[in-house]
Amino acid sequence: MRVVVVSSEVAPFSKSGGLGDVCGAIPAALTRRGHQVVTVSPRYGSIDLQAHRITDTGARFGVHTGSGRHDVAILRADRDGVPHLFVEHPMFSGRRGLYGDERGTFKDNLLRFAVLSRVALEVPRRVPLIDGAPLGEQVVFHANDWHAALVPVLLEAVYRPLGIYAQAPSVLTVHNLAHQGVFPGNDFASLDLAPRWFTPTCLEWYGNLNLLKAGLLTAEELTTVSPTFAREIMTESGGFGLDAILRIRHDRMTGILNGIDPTEWNPATDPHLDRRYDVTDFVAGKAQNKRALQAELGLPRDDVPLVGSVGRLDPQKGVELIIESVPWLAEQGVQFVLLGSAAPAHARYEHALRELERRYPNNVRAWIGFSERVAHRIEAAADLFLMPSKFEPSGLNQLYSMRYGTVPVVRSTGGLADSVTPLDPQQDHGTGFRFEAFDGAAMRDALYRALWTWKHQKDRFLRAAERGMRKDVSWDTAVAGYEHVYQRASHRRGGL
Repeated sequence: MRVVVVSSEVAPFSKSGGLGDVCGAIPAALTRRGHQVVTVSPRYGSIDLQAHRITDTGARFGVHTGSGRHDVAILRADRDGVPHLFVEHPMFSGRRGLYGDERGTFKDNLLRFAVLSRVALEVPRRVPLIDGAPLGEQVVFHANDWHAALVPVLLEAVYRPLGIYAQAPSVLTVHNLAHQGVFPGNDFASLDLAPRWFTPTCLEWYGNLNLLKAGLLTAEELTTVSPTFAREIMTESGGFGLDAILRIRHDRMTGILNGIDPTEWNPATDPHLDRRYDVTDFVAGKAQNKRALQAELGLPRDDVPLVGSVGRLDPQKGVELIIESVPWLAEQGVQFVLLGSAAPAHARYEHALRELERRYPNNVRAWIGFSERVAHRIEAAADLFLMPSKFEPSGLNQLYSMRYGTVPVVRSTGGLADSVTPLDPQQDHGTGFRFEAFDGAAMRDALYRALWTWKHQKDRFLRAAERGMRKDVSWDTAVAGYEHVYQRASHRRGGL
């Protein structure tokens, strides 16, 4: 199959979270299985052309929106056999931020991502990719999140009435339903669509525009990034206002659990570690990495449990539960290390964590910001990894943790529930600890069970860590799921 993956971010070129990781990994995995895949994303000002060996394809063309014609150039970088195409336009390349800057969200994001969607739909017809020729119209468009959700709408509204892409289906993946691309209804004119598309059956949403909702209603197939999250978002409590829409299209929705890149996240080859290790010597390997991280951070004693956490300091991630429970952890003699940063609206989390570090200098370290090196070192050094998300479509850090022999403690939601099997010490089964209720008491109960097992049943704790290391968390299973969805979407359009 020929697949065009459209996303606002594609790692390693652009990334703000899991969306970038997934949209960088899936194309490479599909290519390894013999498919022809291309990605289309913006060329942000933060992307270093030279470092990524990005070159100019020579393709130039314009797309139209309600604000007029937008001329773009198409750049290209090849990685793991995948041509990654970048939309060069001042709205992207003239700014370093992906969606905003220190002053807040960019006011023209609707226009920016409408241009991205329109350009992506022109790529198979205009950009030479295979022996100097374009991909052609026999493609599958794989749009990701609200930023690309106009792709299925534009296919239906603009191209198919002209007989273009008649058999080219679209698949829309929801990575985070909380972000839907909602804009004032008055901005509809900027999309250059007929009025019939601003209705409750497409873009209109209580007088506003809702791009994700429109994509959910028009794509041939829908996916999200774990089976449990696919069920949760069809409920009133988990649907972020779109549960009724999702229930209408439940037969089009497939939950496919994300994987990770086993070469990037591999303790046997990780350049960031003091000692590399695999499943045969992970006890000694982790012990040395634990001592090294403790020494680097100035934490005394290496004979106490080390709990790690890496992620955005955001209400979704359960940061309040962590902050509430850090004093309890310190009272247990546990060391806690966190790496993360907050958006300006949540700066209070950074202040609270710095205060906890001041109050508990022998137990707490808060690394505010982000460091790929430190993230890898925490995964390798920690005994337990804490991930108490309020909701988690898929989650990646729990997969990294298991890969590194670090036992996860997670809330039973979304991809966390699908990937972490509860440890039953009596049956010697499972890979981690889970809790149900989103509150500090439930999380502390799970931590108590984990810490008790670490102290009193170390052999079973280590076997749980070993099972996690042996678990297949690669993209192979996920990619097979996407292949099936692409085939089903193509059949709906009369293709394949």
